Amino acid sequence: MSGPVSGLGSGFAEVPDGFRSGFACFVGRPNAGKSTLTNALVGQKIAITSSRPQTTRHAIRGIVHRDDAQVVLVDTPGLHKPRTLLGSRLNDLVRTTWAEVDVIGFCVPADQPVGRGDEFIVNELRSVAQHTPVFGVVTKTDLVEPQVVAERLTEVSKLMDFAEVVPTSSKSGFQVSLLSDLLVARLPEGPPLYPDGDLTDEPEETLVAELIREAALEGVRDELPHSIAVVIEEMNQRENDNPKAAPMLEVHANIYVERSSQKGIVIGKNGARLKHVGTESRRQIEALLGTKIFLDLHVKIAENWQQDPRQLRKLGF
Repeated sequence: MSGPVSGLGSGFAEVPDGFRSGFACFVGRPNAGKSTLTNALVGQKIAITSSRPQTTRHAIRGIVHRDDAQVVLVDTPGLHKPRTLLGSRLNDLVRTTWAEVDVIGFCVPADQPVGRGDEFIVNELRSVAQHTPVFGVVTKTDLVEPQVVAERLTEVSKLMDFAEVVPTSSKSGFQVSLLSDLLVARLPEGPPLYPDGDLTDEPEETLVAELIREAALEGVRDELPHSIAVVIEEMNQRENDNPKAAPMLEVHANIYVERSSQKGIVIGKNGARLKHVGTESRRQIEALLGTKIFLDLHVKIAENWQQDPRQLRKLGF
């Protein structure tokens, strides 16, 4: 079972004159607020978020539907100095995405000063900016005082000649609509790329796996933030003898870690931690798919998988 996750409605609506459509992506160092901003613009959670760096591992596409435009937002992993084969592949994914979009948003969080990681990314963006508009986007403005936002905007503006510099807050909604307008203005004229109502083109299995990983990360963020991977082994509609009963989707998933000691951390004392992961991820999956879920989770060991090409292929990287 797979396919894009849709909202209400389907099919392509009549396209008005001057309609714009295209691709945009947010880049930045890890934990810069890219996924949260993507979710805010789409209007629904399609990308997982976490306080841990390098949460995003796939280029998740979220679709913004407007009367005058359709923006396909590509949420990318944070660009960073890689220490593993996985990290190198995530960086390659980011650079490939840059080459395929119509506009790029470079995200810097308002609660952290501009640093070497930002300068590293900007140095790479300069060559892209010759043919693709690049915005400077200051995120998380709700976390700091106005004078700090002003300082961050000044710092960002000095990094390079951005097409636009915009302060935003995904949490409060501050200037999220303005950012949407500015992105649309840089898109080419053309018909919608996806049917009305589609929120993402990611297969349901990918989104479900990500929600399980998000729940697993939140409980063990300090011990093993990067060692967790999730693979959906099976997703099927459960047969029900009672025609009046609500339909239920069976999800069987494996949570992979790199060592036996990590397995114990994820499971927790008497299985309490794994049970919490199941409860929290089930709630998120049911909200996303709009159906009841039976979730079967198992924790397995894939030794040193972040450095092993064979294991990375098995785990979808």
